[in-house]
Amino acid sequence: MDAELRQKLENVAVATLTTVMLKKGIRTTWIKGSMPYCFADKRVVGPAFTMRYAPAREDLATPAAWTSPTSTRAAIEDMPEGCFVVIDARGEDAAGVMGDILTARMKKRGVVAMVTDGVMRDAAGVKAVGLPIWCNGTAAPAAVHKMAFVGWQEPIGCGETTVFPDDIIVADEDGAVVVPQAIVEEVAEAAVAQEHLEAWIVSQVEEGYPLPGLYPPNEETLARYEDFKKNGG
Repeated sequence: MDAELRQKLENVAVATLTTVMLKKGIRTTWIKGSMPYCFADKRVVGPAFTMRYAPAREDLATPAAWTSPTSTRAAIEDMPEGCFVVIDARGEDAAGVMGDILTARMKKRGVVAMVTDGVMRDAAGVKAVGLPIWCNGTAAPAAVHKMAFVGWQEPIGCGETTVFPDDIIVADEDGAVVVPQAIVEEVAEAAVAQEHLEAWIVSQVEEGYPLPGLYPPNEETLARYEDFKKNGG
C-alpha cells in the first residue's frame, strides 16, 4: 500500500468508514461478529489475503490434509509482507482456524493482522505471538474436526461480507471493515474529512450546542464549520 494512504486509514475509525461507504450506497462492509482477540491498541490496515474453508467431508478434512499442496501451510508460505489475512470459516465456532505455530509463521512472514468469522485455538500461545487478530472466540479442536481448507486468494464471504483479494481491511476496537480496492482513495479522503468535521461537532457539544441541527449539521452549522476551517481550524 501507498504509505500516505495507509496513514490516512490508520487515523480514521472503522465506524467512520462504515458511514462513509453507507453514504455511497455500500452497506455490507463490516465483518459481522469478529472482534479483537489479540489487539495491540492500534488500528491496523492492509490489503486482504483471502483464505477459505468449506464444510468438513471425511475424505478432505483429515490430518493428512495438513501436508496437502492445498493446505493452510502452503497458503501461509504464499502470504506477502504487509498483507491482512481474511479467513472465511462460515461462522464455524466449534473448531479453530489457526493455532499458535501457524500464527507465529504468519507473523514471521510480515503479516500485519488476521480476521476471521471463525475462532482460534491454542489461545495462550496465539496471544503470546502478538499478531493482531479479530475473530469470534476460541475452540480447542483443530479445523479438520469441522472444516476442510479449500483455497486462497479468491473471493470469499467473511462475516456476511464479500471480500476480494487486495480489498483493504481496516480494523480497530469496533471490529474490521472491508474497503473495496477500487474506491479506497476516495473513501479515505471522505473519512478524513468526516472525522475532522465530527471532532469540531464534539467541541460544539462541549460548548453546549443542542444536537438538532448540529448532528447531522444543517446549513447554518456547516457555515460555522467553514468559518472555523478558514480561521485555521
